[in-house]
Amino acid sequence: MSDFPADRTLRIGTRSSPMAMAQATMVAGLLRKEQPGIRVELVPVTTQADRWHGDLAQVGGKGLFVKQIDAMVQGGSVDMAVHCMKDVPGDIPLPQGLVFAAVLARDDVRDVLVFPQGSDLQTLDDLPVGAAVATSAVRRRAQLQRVRPDLAVVRVRGAVGTRIDKLDGTRESDTAADAAVLAASGLERLGLSHRGRQVFSVDELLPAVGAGVLALECREDDGPVAELLGRLNHERTMAEVTAERAMLEGLRGHCNSPVAGYCATGQDGLLSLRGMVFTPDGSAFVEARLRGEPGEDPAALGARACAELLRQGAAEIIEAIPH
Repeated sequence: MSDFPADRTLRIGTRSSPMAMAQATMVAGLLRKEQPGIRVELVPVTTQADRWHGDLAQVGGKGLFVKQIDAMVQGGSVDMAVHCMKDVPGDIPLPQGLVFAAVLARDDVRDVLVFPQGSDLQTLDDLPVGAAVATSAVRRRAQLQRVRPDLAVVRVRGAVGTRIDKLDGTRESDTAADAAVLAASGLERLGLSHRGRQVFSVDELLPAVGAGVLALECREDDGPVAELLGRLNHERTMAEVTAERAMLEGLRGHCNSPVAGYCATGQDGLLSLRGMVFTPDGSAFVEARLRGEPGEDPAALGARACAELLRQGAAEIIEAIPH
């Protein structure tokens, strides 16, 4: 292990949203703890996806959250990026020359139901017929409508704080909704966990591939940065997310594809992977539940799960959904 050069400042590219800045600040703190005295600079950027307030599918999907920052890492204007792994496209390879040098230990992967300030409601079952539930994820929409087809699931964009403000109706222009579904990890990182009422189990709402995982990306040929970031890598999480993303890559799902996947490590050290592909309204789906074998590469487990989903008709479901 060698120290990061003392005369070099480590520049972290990050989205400028409060959530992204909080995550990048946390990573900077971990790096300073790992190597005291290191100089770290945050380089915030407002991406095209952040500026676009319509449907992301119209401008290239949620991969736009990472595309611009990836180009900055490639070009050398920053040395590394902190990405939410669930936002990194799984149907295309990483940009040339970039690698995930580390992933942090996984945070809570579960989804949470949030109600407007002052509401007495506590659970999904408490919502009346026809109630409006706000979410940005097609994965959540499909699973919510699978169990409550009567709900009006409405699209909402923006940072977590903005979504909660809209739910609370703090401005006259805010779209009224009766509840919203958000990520437990996001609420926790912003100190808003108290706003959650019902926490859905992974059996009730299967998470997104890469949920709760922060990935640290850098240039493959930048040895000092790759080595430093590698010290923060959480091996169990890396194995789990490798299996999930191998499944997603094989499915070739686009940003409008309701694909969910979650891999966990058992007490025996073996991986268990569950994957699902839904029609947009959740009325039909295919599912795979597989256990890893001793010594099996996590990517091989993901490939097996993908093959099982494809055998059941996942490709036909995905291809029938407009991009």
